[in-house]
Amino acid sequence: MNLNKVFLIGRLTQDPESRSTPSGQTVTTIRMATNRVWNDQSGQKKEVAEYHTVIAWARLGEIAAKYLKKGGMIMIEGRMQTRNWTGQDNVKRYTTEIIAENLQMGPRSANTGYSPDNSVSDIKAPASTPRQQVEADEIPIIDENEPLHAGVSIEEDEVPINEKDLPF
Repeated sequence: MNLNKVFLIGRLTQDPESRSTPSGQTVTTIRMATNRVWNDQSGQKKEVAEYHTVIAWARLGEIAAKYLKKGGMIMIEGRMQTRNWTGQDNVKRYTTEIIAENLQMGPRSANTGYSPDNSVSDIKAPASTPRQQVEADEIPIIDENEPLHAGVSIEEDEVPINEKDLPF
């Protein structure tokens, strides 16, 4: 069995860049950074940033381009993809990107995050229904202090397992 799954939680290093393919499909490039913090052998705190390029296609890319801003926190779920090409200087080049399959916007703050307009068109409207006007207050926002399952019923398979219930 093989698995190619990536989860990233970090901040945007610049505003998303959106463009369209010749066939009219939207593709958005998201650049983000994640930090790793640890203590070295001498007990000194160390920190290093990793930079990632994320590609979001179609509706996911449109949402990212419309709502995400530099400095905003996001969670990306996707897969890794490596592409190669030959440059004009005949040198073979490689790049590894994350192809977004899902994204979650982080908490809204005064200077970072996403800044929706006063009214937003069809944020959750299926393609087969007419466009709906959605107020900015209706856009789901993750509060950094909110419990993971706030306001959502917990599925049976999400209930913590008690050691006494294990058959071994």
